[in-house]
Amino acid sequence: MTDVVPPPRVPVHAPITAFAARNGELLVGGLALSRLAARVGQTPFYAYDRAALSQRVRTLRAALPAGIELHYAMKANPMPALVAHMAGLVGGIDVASAGELKVALDAGADPQHISFAGPGKRDIELHQAVAAGVLVNIESFREVDVLAHASQSLGVPARAAVRVNPDFELKGSGMKMGGGPKPFGVDADQVPALLERIGQAGLAFEGFHLFAGSQNLRSEAICDAQQKSFDLAVRLAAHAPGPVCFLNLGGGFGIPYFPGEQPLDVAPIAGNLAQLQQRAACELPQATLVIELGRYLVGEAGVYVARVVDRKVSRGQVFLVTDGGLHHHLSASGNFGQVLRKNYPLAVGNRIDTAEREVVSVVGPLCTPLDLLGDRVELPAAQVGDLVVVFQSGAYGATASPQAFLGHPGCVEVLV
Repeated sequence: MTDVVPPPRVPVHAPITAFAARNGELLVGGLALSRLAARVGQTPFYAYDRAALSQRVRTLRAALPAGIELHYAMKANPMPALVAHMAGLVGGIDVASAGELKVALDAGADPQHISFAGPGKRDIELHQAVAAGVLVNIESFREVDVLAHASQSLGVPARAAVRVNPDFELKGSGMKMGGGPKPFGVDADQVPALLERIGQAGLAFEGFHLFAGSQNLRSEAICDAQQKSFDLAVRLAAHAPGPVCFLNLGGGFGIPYFPGEQPLDVAPIAGNLAQLQQRAACELPQATLVIELGRYLVGEAGVYVARVVDRKVSRGQVFLVTDGGLHHHLSASGNFGQVLRKNYPLAVGNRIDTAEREVVSVVGPLCTPLDLLGDRVELPAAQVGDLVVVFQSGAYGATASPQAFLGHPGCVEVLV
């Protein structure tokens, strides 16, 4: 007698709320997925929903206290059309290179509300930043000297803030950007000497930038990091060559990618920021408090779409082979920071309401077992020509992936 093997248990993801469906098809930007694919003219592609982007910003602004500035960290998604859309929604844009600075300026962002961070700014990039009139988050003593030279040669005082490497980290963050030895920012104990150098160089000091970590779903951890960041900024302000007008408390807001994760509860964070605002009125009276977010603003508004080009069964396991994979979406393949690989939420976008379901693995066309978009996921039974959708794909997608790997065609991006 043969034992009956139960089907594998497929973990449950948080509900996908940014996209609706109609007549069995996912809607992106109000368009049925198959029609959108025809309009794009190829697969694979990324699609970002304007309405979902706008709604996320509106919802967050409604939750946060009035007066908290919201900046978009465009490293999360630097697609020019998307950056132009976001520039009209948020109070500022944060860039990490001269290339991103050009995109932000071309998108119409006000230089007065652009800040530039990054641990390895080249001399020419710092000169460009001074010429553009954007705020530079200084991350080393060397940058002070380069900015001073740029100020003299251009006849414009460089706008400067100090990115501080704090003596704490954001607990439970996906990537720790502060605390301990880090290439980012200047260690907190060295900042007083750096501030003295900034004053001697005649730079236009504006404030501090603290970013302890990213991709956190625990509101209490984010509140704790914000409180510690504020306390540290107050202590360092005593050494500053001028008043603190700009205090970037970072971000860290995460989105649910994997089974068992729940959306971030923003309400406690909003309450915490309201308390910090009250303190700032007394302790840093000229300071505007800034929250810098990337993934949280755009991550859930995007999908990655690939077409099934083959359906194979190997020793009882069904494989859907698509024309997309890790070369376009490194994050979904599990090779962009995951320690233990977990599945992003997936769907067969043109068979949303198909009752017949099966457990399959979704793979790409590359000659490596790392090219895996979904490992034993339950999906509607799919055939060659169907469209596989990877949700939560609005951040760290196309530009964070090795698109030249093995010479396969690149993907396109659209804003709809």
